[in-house]
Formats: sequence, C-alpha cells, structure tokens
Amino acid sequence: MLKKRGCRNSTGVASKAIDAASAQTTTLPTETVGAALVARLAAVITAIDAELAELDATITARFNHHPKVEILTSMPGFGPILGATFLANVGGDLRSFESPDRLASVAGVAPAPTDSGRISGNHHRPRRFTRRLLRTCYLAALSSLKNNPASRAFDDRKRVEGKLHKQALIAVVRRRINVIWAMLRDHRHYLEPAPRAGALTA
Repeated sequence: MLKKRGCRNSTGVASKAIDAASAQTTTLPTETVGAALVARLAAVITAIDAELAELDATITARFNHHPKVEILTSMPGFGPILGATFLANVGGDLRSFESPDRLASVAGVAPAPTDSGRISGNHHRPRRFTRRLLRTCYLAALSSLKNNPASRAFDDRKRVEGKLHKQALIAVVRRRINVIWAMLRDHRHYLEPAPRAGALTA
C-alpha cells in the first residue's frame, strides 16, 4: 500500500502511513494488540538505528587516526566504513602481502589453476579466501563506477569483450587491488586521470 502511494524515504513513509491510518474506518478485534506490537517493533528499530549510527561514528573516529587513512580514502569508492573494513581484513597494513597477486588471492579475485591429468587451463576462485575482504573490494569498486572515469572505462571495455556485469566488476576489483597495493607500498595518493608516467589509476 505504501509503495503504491509513492513512498520512497523514511519521512515520506511515516507521513503517508499516518495519513493512511487516519483515513482508516474499519475496526478489527485485534487492532489494539496489533498497535501495541507495532509500537514495540518501532521502538526496537529506532534503538537499533541509534546503535548503528553510534557504531559508525566510532569506526569513523578510529579509522581517521590510522596513518594510511588519507591514502586509502583517496581511492574512489573507499569511505570511512569500507576503508576501515579493508584495513581490518588485511591486518592494518600490507606487510603480510608480498605482492598484489597475494592480496588478490586472499580477496578471492585471483583465479587459481585446477589442472589435472590432460585437462589444463581450468581456473577457479581459490577455495580459501576472505569473503569480507572480497565484499569490501566489490562494494568499493561498484561505488567507483559512479564517479571514477578509469573504473567506468575499464568496466565498459570488459562488457564490450563479452563479460557479464559481475564478471566485469570482478575484473575491476582485480585491477584496483593492484593500484591499492602500489599506493600503500609507495605511500602515494590516487591520481585520476593519470596520463603521465608514474601516475596510479584504477
């Protein structure tokens, strides 16, 4: 009913829900009990929203004190939450990853060969990878398609090559991991676009 009335945000939903309730003339035997349950659920949801907002603020404050914060957030798609999640899943820095290939493998975007016997050329996602790191890099790449010309152009190129949306986006993630690894290794901010030698692009 709310969808049919064009509700698209919380303020509109609340306002139109109140109007709809005021216009209601039918009375049901369970109406009082239902109203009490709705009120309790609304209170729980409000409390959860407040806790999430407080948690986001805490994460952002802690993240802003990290020495790599400015470098990582210069990469399109990475804000305080995704940036903090990325650092948490790589241990705070990239000392455990000797190459971008290793980081890509842990993120689950570096296909591992599964050849056997006469069969060769089989590549599949590694069995062991960090799903949270993959999700973080995936969401950051998805966000970068909106405001990063380099990521958008690379995604378009992969789509022209016949890749599906998800396949093209995974390719964007893999390319961006190379850039992130180099940025953090060299202590350099992201540059967009980068026609000059030595500039880093996704």
